[in-house]
Amino acid sequence: MPIEPTSVEEVAAGLRSVGYLPGESTALVSYLATKLGKPVLVEGPAGVGKTELAKALSRYLGRELVRLQCYEGLDEAKALYEWNYRKQLLRIQAEAAGTGWEAVQDDIFGEEFLLARPLMTAIASPDPVVLLIDEIDKTDQEFEAMLLELLSDFQISIPELGRIDARTQPVVLLTSNNSRELTEALKRRCLYLWVDYPDAGHELEIVRLHTPELSETIAQKLVDVVHEVRQLDLKKPPSIAESIDWARALLLLGAEDLDGRVFRETMSVIVKHRTDLELVAARVGVKLDGAPDGAVGSPGRR
Repeated sequence: MPIEPTSVEEVAAGLRSVGYLPGESTALVSYLATKLGKPVLVEGPAGVGKTELAKALSRYLGRELVRLQCYEGLDEAKALYEWNYRKQLLRIQAEAAGTGWEAVQDDIFGEEFLLARPLMTAIASPDPVVLLIDEIDKTDQEFEAMLLELLSDFQISIPELGRIDARTQPVVLLTSNNSRELTEALKRRCLYLWVDYPDAGHELEIVRLHTPELSETIAQKLVDVVHEVRQLDLKKPPSIAESIDWARALLLLGAEDLDGRVFRETMSVIVKHRTDLELVAARVGVKLDGAPDGAVGSPGRR
């Protein structure tokens, strides 16, 4: 049965119960989204848990997750709907010879000839869903404009059929890595949530939640190393998901400590570019070896 939360604290506890540790603002905005029926625009750097928030809400609320992955060139046919042209053609061919276009037209533009894409699937669902519009900043302003009717009134207009209203109210999350500025019209229709990298204490809590068997000492050192790595000028800083992957890798390998050797053997779990690997090995790996330039996590030392 779908859950209808009654407080911010209930949402926070519910998200924790499905493995997502929200900050105060995340729990608050998630609660408001379920009560006000407004979409949420979630912005922040890549890898801070924006997409995972939608997945966690889906699990906690007991709703199906419907996901639209955005990309450059995404159009209405891939996001909303398109006509099943083959089925329409078969329907026309099945008509008796001499049947006029007017007699066939009404038949082939019915809902049975529609191919529903994620946005239409979300509003046509008889059960409420969580709709994730992922990486909206990868699309263009024309696509944003197409979304406005859906986000304002939870309806879409199909020229051949007319207006289709949502059967149920979806919880809608739009994520953005802030690679371009979104339009004011889109932002005006949404609640706003900025998600940043967590502080060390919060990230340690996340790592411990997902790898409780990992020793406290290694988990703490892992978090310190990840935060040290993020301070470097990298092409891609390590995400929270990669911190968890690294913890799982260390656990699987039976690591008893996170020293320079273990770090160099496993750092490709959190560092994904060759130039970044060289920089991180030179800066962080040396510190883990006990070089005199300071311990990992010491501010201002390089």
